[in-house]
Amino acid sequence: MVPVAMVLDDSLLDDPVRLAEADVAGTLRAAAMAGAQVRATAETAAEVELVDRLDLGRPRAMVLVSRPGVSRGALHLLAALLGPACPVPLVLSDVVPSWIGALDVVLAHTDDGGDHELATSLERAARYGATVVLSAPPDGPIASAVAGRGLLLAPRVPVPPELTFPRALAAGLLTANALGLLVADVEALADHLDGEAERCHPGHESFTNPAKSLALRLAERTPLLWGLDPLATAVAEHAAHAFAAHAGRVCDAADHRQAMARSALLHAAMTAGGERDIFADPEDQPAGGGFPPRVLLLAVRAGSAADAARYRAEELLPGADVVAPAEEIDADEVGRAAVLALRCELAAVYLGLAAGTIGGAGRFTSATA
Repeated sequence: MVPVAMVLDDSLLDDPVRLAEADVAGTLRAAAMAGAQVRATAETAAEVELVDRLDLGRPRAMVLVSRPGVSRGALHLLAALLGPACPVPLVLSDVVPSWIGALDVVLAHTDDGGDHELATSLERAARYGATVVLSAPPDGPIASAVAGRGLLLAPRVPVPPELTFPRALAAGLLTANALGLLVADVEALADHLDGEAERCHPGHESFTNPAKSLALRLAERTPLLWGLDPLATAVAEHAAHAFAAHAGRVCDAADHRQAMARSALLHAAMTAGGERDIFADPEDQPAGGGFPPRVLLLAVRAGSAADAARYRAEELLPGADVVAPAEEIDADEVGRAAVLALRCELAAVYLGLAAGTIGGAGRFTSATA
């Protein structure tokens, strides 16, 4: 039996009163606190003397431990920012590798303070003398595993686990900065996120609100989130998580070159109409029971190489949407990537509220300033 597609109430998005009534859990407000999360993480890092305690010289390796949730996308973005030119080996893993030692640095983010597998892994890393930086709740087995032997960056801004991407990214950037592997202006990053939250404010109409506009573009579509550069591909991975978490929407997230090597999906993307049929019966299901695809080409980097990649992709997919913050804001790559991630998060929340996949009884305590 083919499930009935959810009917999107897109009129909700331009009705601030109804939108506020639907968002009883305060998800939009929590998402808009991305900049506050970054600043709070920087304050915590200063209090635990992160810079001084990571003044260790160049580590043998930096191990990025991702766990379920936003952690994976944030740490993949950090790895993409560090890139192939990173002077130390980068290892992305779900657990601490067996060869960990005193010359290594381990960075982990989780929103599950009771993750026993991670607790065991981090305890072993600390026992073998590795330097551990942990972004996690202050209570539970995780925090206990590194107590007195690691650096804990505990959250100060209460938001649901689906919205802690800015905190996870900030923890990674601050750690990389302290190790001399990256130069990222975390304060400027917070300002850029505040600016995006203002542009995407619920009171702004959809034609001036980039997150609402993006949500409407993806209404009754299957999003194909294809990155035009490694940073955008990492953001696409996080965006797919956000659309699934908030809007119940399954997305494809891939590097655009890999995506274009998949002939059947590429053909479907090329033949799908670019616009939604406003006269279509919402009860009608497309063949196969799913939504037709819409390609979103995500871009973070700018310059000749980025322009060439975009030109080739748009030439092959003339109906594709391009989301490129470099065209809208004056920010470095870190800022553009974070803004793109936040826009996708807010679009997912708007889409979830309009489709009814979120709203109603709250799942978490509303964030407070």
